[in-house]
Amino acid sequence: MDSFFRTHQYLVEHLNSPIRRKLMDEIDWNDRLIGIKGSRGVGKTTFLLQYARENFSPENRECLYINLNNFYFTCKPLSEFADEFQMKGGKVLLVDQVFKTTDWSKELRKCYDCFPNLKIIFSGSSVMRLKEENPDLSGKVASYNLRGFSFREFLNLMSGSHLLSYKLEDILEHHEEISEEICKQIKPLAYMGDYLHHGFYPFFLEKRNFSENLLKTMNMMLEVDVLSIKQVEQSYLPKLRKLLYLMALTTPGSPNVSQLSADIETSRATVMNYLKYLKDARLINMLYPENEDFPKKPVMIYPQDSNLIYAMRQVKVNEQAVRDTFFYNQMHKDYRVNVGKKDAQFLIEGKYNFKVLGNLGGKYKSDVFYAVDSIEKGKENVIPLWLFGFLY
Repeated sequence: MDSFFRTHQYLVEHLNSPIRRKLMDEIDWNDRLIGIKGSRGVGKTTFLLQYARENFSPENRECLYINLNNFYFTCKPLSEFADEFQMKGGKVLLVDQVFKTTDWSKELRKCYDCFPNLKIIFSGSSVMRLKEENPDLSGKVASYNLRGFSFREFLNLMSGSHLLSYKLEDILEHHEEISEEICKQIKPLAYMGDYLHHGFYPFFLEKRNFSENLLKTMNMMLEVDVLSIKQVEQSYLPKLRKLLYLMALTTPGSPNVSQLSADIETSRATVMNYLKYLKDARLINMLYPENEDFPKKPVMIYPQDSNLIYAMRQVKVNEQAVRDTFFYNQMHKDYRVNVGKKDAQFLIEGKYNFKVLGNLGGKYKSDVFYAVDSIEKGKENVIPLWLFGFLY
């Protein structure tokens, strides 16, 4: 146990966390079992350690961070470790990479039932289905998703600002005043290109080639998260990788499932399942009409975020694809996104139609909102695209 405390203290003391994530204030920390899901590279480990640093001194033994990647847990069940920890006065156990052990959901449930004075906060892959596929945890776990940086978080990080987030309704009603106030402090368009290229994943701060690092992370999502958690045979990995690459070449776009089936030499049903795996891994997004969802074929498929477009396409990227992907990515954290009506790309919450544009020009409909890329400030129903990066 002492070695784990030494590791915990070292990690907390040497934590490099230049920005506080908004999710920290959205979680109900009174819950006894809290799951933090997210794709690889979005900062789940940093998030756990940041919680420890904010709430406990590094040497306080009431809180302990452990990583189940440690070979120690190949022989020591989590529940036994938790029992020993709480008997020594432990109150909060931070468990990273929880899915690396067998029967992890049963072990968490055992901890929940047996140790009422112990709080467990654990991290896991976005591919995990904590409630739907784990009856052990149903009604017990509070699940949250940690995403990559929003454009607002990226701006705060790069400029040292403390810009606040806004609800969608506030942006729609007051975007002129909000834009005016933000632009007094910073020039958002000066940072937009960098964010679209490499600003979503926190590891851009590391002194490594970002694109190579992102490609490595994407492969890990497939090789470890999808294959392991979804129990897909290793021999099918090349098909998954090829499908993802074909998606990268054609998205945003309408998927031709029959052609994809022929390209990767598998059935249409398997293609649809693979697309769902890629969505769960936060590699793609699928856009449906209102009141439709998987297993129906999506109308459009988008990359999860714009950084993926630059990492996977070896030729010049489509700028409209980048704009659309950015809008979808920033919007769908808290809002329902469907196929738009009235010649708009997106319908938000069943009532707001949005058309994403590169620049001003042409006639504008009064019942459609326009998210325009090249403007710093908007007017009436024309809103700067960058401002939708302030939703979280």
